[in-house]
Amino acid sequence: MDVNDELRTAAWRKASKSGPNGGDCIEVAPLSGGRVAIRDTESPGQAPFVVTASVWDAFMDGAKRGEFDF
Repeated sequence: MDVNDELRTAAWRKASKSGPNGGDCIEVAPLSGGRVAIRDTESPGQAPFVVTASVWDAFMDGAKRGEFDF
């Protein structure tokens, strides 16, 4: 399936702790081949980033370890 077709029917989800207003959040959607699409909730019409499973896994691992904490 073409990635654009997948994005049209993607099951987007955002973090449960993103707050009631939904600002400053990202949404993710699983795609075929383990890829993950990432988009800004404030700009859902813009083309999302699509990353490989290994990139997504590395990001999630870093987030869990606090690498991106300010």
